[in-house]
Amino acid sequence: MTRRAARALGTYVSRSPVTVGYLGLLLATHVWCTAVLSTAEAQRVVLGVSTHLDNLQDRPLRVLAGSLLFFDGTLTEITSEAFAGTLITLGLGVAVCLAWLERRYGPGRAFGLFVLGHLAATLLSVPVIQVALAHGWYPASVRHAPDFGISYGAETVLAAGALLLPRARRLAAAGVVAWPVLGGDWSGVLPDFSTIGHLLAAAVGFVCGAFLLRAARRAAPALVPEPGPALAE
Repeated sequence: MTRRAARALGTYVSRSPVTVGYLGLLLATHVWCTAVLSTAEAQRVVLGVSTHLDNLQDRPLRVLAGSLLFFDGTLTEITSEAFAGTLITLGLGVAVCLAWLERRYGPGRAFGLFVLGHLAATLLSVPVIQVALAHGWYPASVRHAPDFGISYGAETVLAAGALLLPRARRLAAAGVVAWPVLGGDWSGVLPDFSTIGHLLAAAVGFVCGAFLLRAARRAAPALVPEPGPALAE
């Protein structure tokens, strides 16, 4: 069993090395924030990379890039909702789905999709938040509320991956959408901005997954019927 697990791990690392490196980076920054820095120092770090409106206005490139270096969750509080989020984003999103996309389409396309989802969902959420603030649907504190991590990118690759599954298994796509819908706050006129971001990320993933599916079908060689027996003259 140990040898089999070691072989499986070796195969995983060799076939998706960029994902493994990214996982290592995310785990390192998480340990740094939770075990090395004080609570106040860790809070300053995550606020510094949060993609809220104030940061996006003052230093957009820094926070859009820096937010991709952290995940908002826990690895120790296994009975908490935050741990369930970790399993979905870091586990299913990165360790499983991103690795699968890397093996199937290469690291460039896989991580391009991940980053596209992160950027698109974040930036498309901005006008929605601004309208909600202008109408009083969100409190003013949303302008500088903590909002960091990989969940938008994870949602995008999960949606794309679900669409690329065999047709009989595409009900998994419903689960991708159900996660933010069930976990969101729907008590106001609009759901919370994080739920809006996750739904936008899922939409980006579905569109990109459909494009990849169409491209794969076009690239598949046409089936040419084998010639039948020659007719007797």
